[in-house]
Amino acid sequence: MSVFPNGKKQLHTTRSWDFMGFSEHVKRATTESDIIVGMLDTGIWPESQSFSDENFGPPPKKWKGSCQTSSNFTCNNKIIGAKFYRSDKKFSPFDFKSPRDSEGHGTHTSSTAAGGLVSKASLFGIGFGTAIGGVPSARIAVYKICWFDGCADADILAAFDDAIADGVDIISILVGSFSAVNYFEDTIAIGSFHAMKKGILTSNSAGNSGPDAASLANVAPWTLSVAASTIDRKFVTRVKLGNGEVYEGISINTIDYKGKMLPLIYGGDAPNRTGGYQGSNSRFCSLGSLDEKLVQGKIVLCDELNDGFGAATARAAGSVMQGNDDRDVAYSFPLPNSYLDLYDGSKIASYLNSTSIPTATILKSAAEKNEFAPVVVSFSSRGPNPITNDILKPDLTAPGVDILASWTQASSPSEGDPRISPFNIISGTSMSCPHATAAAAYVKSFYPSWSPAAIKSALMTTATPMSVEANSDAEFAYGSGHLNPSMAVNPGLVYDAGELDYVKFLCGQGYSDKNLSLVTGDNRTCSKATNATVWDLNYPSFALSTKPGNNTTQVFHRTVTNVGSAVSTYRAVVYTRPGLMIKVQPSVLYFKSLYQKQSFVVTVTANVGKSVNMISASLVWDDGVHPVRSPVVAFVAPPTND
Repeated sequence: MSVFPNGKKQLHTTRSWDFMGFSEHVKRATTESDIIVGMLDTGIWPESQSFSDENFGPPPKKWKGSCQTSSNFTCNNKIIGAKFYRSDKKFSPFDFKSPRDSEGHGTHTSSTAAGGLVSKASLFGIGFGTAIGGVPSARIAVYKICWFDGCADADILAAFDDAIADGVDIISILVGSFSAVNYFEDTIAIGSFHAMKKGILTSNSAGNSGPDAASLANVAPWTLSVAASTIDRKFVTRVKLGNGEVYEGISINTIDYKGKMLPLIYGGDAPNRTGGYQGSNSRFCSLGSLDEKLVQGKIVLCDELNDGFGAATARAAGSVMQGNDDRDVAYSFPLPNSYLDLYDGSKIASYLNSTSIPTATILKSAAEKNEFAPVVVSFSSRGPNPITNDILKPDLTAPGVDILASWTQASSPSEGDPRISPFNIISGTSMSCPHATAAAAYVKSFYPSWSPAAIKSALMTTATPMSVEANSDAEFAYGSGHLNPSMAVNPGLVYDAGELDYVKFLCGQGYSDKNLSLVTGDNRTCSKATNATVWDLNYPSFALSTKPGNNTTQVFHRTVTNVGSAVSTYRAVVYTRPGLMIKVQPSVLYFKSLYQKQSFVVTVTANVGKSVNMISASLVWDDGVHPVRSPVVAFVAPPTND
């Protein structure tokens, strides 16, 4: 048994499937209903239409789990198991002492991954359409680990142990620390290692601390780390002024004023002087800074993006925020709101000062085409990997912006809103992760015997390449590229790895026997036979950290397994840029049977200049049918704390 301080982790908070070319009509394996997806989250709302068990048979015979039916919670043949964990026994009055979801996050992620088809889904008319999960015939096992105050490490480990023993096929965990920690101190890395030993892949969210460099939270090489990107739908909220001018902002606004014009006031002209505020403070519309007598029933112009509670508690009718923050994600607010850039905000300010009776209205949000998608969203955590520089993370990106999915009936879609909705639109790597979880389950349904590493490899090497020009952080933002589930079932070759490979990797990282055992959960020790460099881990991507201006050469050893055509010939195709030389030996691989393995060596020589801290390239093994693509990245190593 390992003893850890019982820390807390945080939640990384349907058009998306069609956007990836993965519609409800895609080819399905008959065994999809035997796949069990373990969701470690805030619980689930079992009465949601997304979790109906109509036309479902009994749970698979391999299922060994149970359903905690307290507080009027029941399972069915869709939600086949549910448990909750609270090691300190401290329950809030706002929490259900059961697997029932009081927050909505777990219901949203579960329905994204494996929810059934629900027609006429929307958030009060916004995002109207059909909602469906990636593997709608799969079963769901719920492990409620997160509560009003976060997710305890002890509960995370206990849930991993139960999910493994219960017989789940894929684990999805949408939480993480604010920053990455060493694998032997990371409960998610430890729990997922134990899952990997039993043939279970863990899919987890990369984190929401972007766009800062090295801000990833989950980086263990035996897990699938998922970044978040946009889809080809965005939500815009227009502001119409009394002079007829209309300006377009970003938000999720479900309130329709039906064109009614309301008084408009600048927050800086309405300070709560009795509370000690001046206009220099109230212009930001922070909580308590506005004079309710001056703003009640009016739309307030605010000089920054905030949560909207300052205007809402002052009983404003709405707010218009202006600023230079990224506008690539739409958020909900406790009152009608639109977030504009500084240029359009200045136009509204000029209008305010040009008339004695300024008025405005905020329109209900509308869906529009996003021509630039997919682009990794600003909040998605970035590499390089802060724990092991030369393991490229994140592994890939998936839709995580403005995702419509099911919601709890115990709380409103946005804080401060008294209304209840069966669906909500939210964003986060918590939203992208269940897309990748579903894709992994989809691959597993076709190839039940594949290892976690093989499934992960299939997802990574078939990912759609993304634009470096549109994503300045390149592979540190999107890893191998954008998730492409329909291609992942036919990857051609896979980079496989197992428990011993990861043990060799950890020993090569200088782990003591004690720290190794904290991860593996057994009495393994490090020796010459179990010691390998990071560059020899059979990973589907290649990363090399360097010093600026110096030539650095590194040799990578890899082995691929043929899962495509029995008799096939793959040729290496290298796409590179100045400053990065890549040699592959041999450059042709010949296969005579399925599951035959072939090894090769990649020699990378990099000279990353002082003005450019990263060079991107790729290696593609191609037989004319299967382009098996791996990113190759050389970069300037971040400074250490030594």
